Amino acid sequence: MNKVTVCRKAHFNAAHRLYRKDWNDAQNEAIFDKCSNPYFHGHNYELIVSVTGEIDAETGYVMDMKVLKDLIKLHIEDAFDHKNLNEQVPEFSTLIPTAENISVVIWEKLRPHISSEKDLSITLYETPRNYVKFSGPN
Repeated sequence: MNKVTVCRKAHFNAAHRLYRKDWNDAQNEAIFDKCSNPYFHGHNYELIVSVTGEIDAETGYVMDMKVLKDLIKLHIEDAFDHKNLNEQVPEFSTLIPTAENISVVIWEKLRPHISSEKDLSITLYETPRNYVKFSGPN
């Protein structure tokens, strides 16, 4: 059987601050620079969710893209869009909301809703030139 990857693109706008509560302002600024601004800053995140699997003989789908679209809206866009990640998204109450950590959280939120027979990969653009990829724990 052939394995194919299907992808759905989405976006959300969110604010965050990169800092450690156990460090002083000088140490946070030395490591995180402008991203540690105590008044936060925001990004227009672009998200690509990729699902890889065998093509279903009956439907011709790897995964119904409408289902994937709805999962992303419910579990990611509704949870993150126009939010302060540090203050309004429970996963980041103790986790620094770097692009790396955001991609892992997105993967963890979507993984239970996608068949374990399929591979899931997240690509998250924080800026047009800075992005991360996460395909699950090793």
